[in-house]
Amino acid sequence: MAALTLDRWNIGIGAGHPLLVIAGLNVLEDEALALSTGRHLKAVCAELGLPYVFKASYDKANRSSIKSYRGPGLEEGLRILAKVKAELDVPICTDIHTPEQAEAVAGVAELVQIPAFLCRQTDLVVAAARATKAAGGWLHVKKGQFLAPWDARNIVSKIKEATDGAEFTVLCERGASFGYNNLVVDMLGIGEMQKLGVPVTIDATHAVQLPGADPRTGGASTGGRREGVAVIARAAVASGADGVFLEFHPDPDKALCDGPSCLPLDGARDLLANLKAIHGVVAGA
Repeated sequence: MAALTLDRWNIGIGAGHPLLVIAGLNVLEDEALALSTGRHLKAVCAELGLPYVFKASYDKANRSSIKSYRGPGLEEGLRILAKVKAELDVPICTDIHTPEQAEAVAGVAELVQIPAFLCRQTDLVVAAARATKAAGGWLHVKKGQFLAPWDARNIVSKIKEATDGAEFTVLCERGASFGYNNLVVDMLGIGEMQKLGVPVTIDATHAVQLPGADPRTGGASTGGRREGVAVIARAAVASGADGVFLEFHPDPDKALCDGPSCLPLDGARDLLANLKAIHGVVAGA
């Protein structure tokens, strides 16, 4: 099985490593919230002995409505993420949407993330791969909702071809869309993607989305089944996932983006402790 390390941070993912936790906010709202959320999650992961990466988006470009909150933007967003990184001493995960953003993002984020809808955009993937390799990070690619797990081989091949065969890719499962405002996660897909020689994470937050089905806005935003996040996360870790991607908020119903899929921050410890235990059983610890 594949494994990767970030030596500067003394963390790894894959065979022989603890369950990696990529967690934080869906989108940056303000600096204070980012710092307090990251501080809480870092403390929880430290207590549990789990490697931790802070996650937040500076721009949510794929929105149901033009009126939806997107975030502070590239410049201010990277400033806040750099502040979180420096003050909390944690690695960063954030996503990009255009090739022009690659170098700036890779200069701050150890995990440069390709959103699911953009995983086949060649110019974006190539630019992100080259910038991430140069910076010494990992490329975290979410499998598109329209792709079969084995079709992710083309993503992995594209990244290797753009970087002279370098291995620093992590794939992320986040469900498949069959229309009708729902996503379905096939847990067998985790093992199928691991056969491509890369670690695999589960985005349990976005896997419970109900695209375009938030009753609060009459379908102008994405709904979700918050109660399903833990179910998906547990099932994925039991199926061999190498890491979990989770989004939290002190008051999910007041989150500015994707609140219905967001978990309450005060529940992080119980869930992560449960996931650690499951991972330990699967790994034979």
